[in-house]
Amino acid sequence: MTQPIPYQAFPNTFKQALLAGQPLIGCWCSLASPIATEVLGVAGFDWILLDGEHSPNDVISFVPQLMALKDSSSAPVVRPTSNNAVEIKRLLDAGFYNFLIPMVHSAEDAAAAVSATRYPPEGIRGVSVSQRSNRYGTVPNYFQEINRHITMAVQIESPQGVAAADAIAAVPGVDCIFVGPSDLAATYSHLGNAAHPEVQTAIAHIFAACKRAGIASGILAPLEADARRYMEMGATLVAVGSDLGVFRSATQALKDRYTA
Repeated sequence: MTQPIPYQAFPNTFKQALLAGQPLIGCWCSLASPIATEVLGVAGFDWILLDGEHSPNDVISFVPQLMALKDSSSAPVVRPTSNNAVEIKRLLDAGFYNFLIPMVHSAEDAAAAVSATRYPPEGIRGVSVSQRSNRYGTVPNYFQEINRHITMAVQIESPQGVAAADAIAAVPGVDCIFVGPSDLAATYSHLGNAAHPEVQTAIAHIFAACKRAGIASGILAPLEADARRYMEMGATLVAVGSDLGVFRSATQALKDRYTA
């Protein structure tokens, strides 16, 4: 009889690729649908962001989406609603290893996010002996190994965050700074205009801080010209669209072909 393939919890190959500076192309997942998530997984993106901040998701809806990606090469990344240690703990137990924390304005915010994902003494993560992340207690050495396999990306979306970019990039455990261009534009009083020179200067400053610290930088860029420009600027973790955006534009284009 054929022997089953042993479950492999480690290493986190997504984190390895991120730390190695490999370009990683991703897609936002906002529809809160396991089927939509599964379709994205079939496409073969390097990573898929399951969004809890601006989408109708919670821990219960995230689990079926994680299951939908089990046979995909796409790494699941989760964005919680906020930099909340209890929510982060629940997402860890649900099976997420890769995090994108929104609205990080300071090194203290970044350090709190990292701490929430680590078991003591490195952090404050609470211990559940048997949960989905450790395959219900069956993963050998889970508690000894998991801390170093968590990916932590933090989002800068404000002038305060931009000013603190070097300090944030220097926080141990921060693997990437990710730019939220829409919120960044809004907080610079350029709502809806991420192309404004002041916003672009801020983005370049963040990317430079990441380069100085030797960590990755990333951004959401649904327009191809923007995505390619940001990659030329040094961003490696780049989301190039969303399930919602693709669905909306494709359905509108389909309808328009048959109407005057």
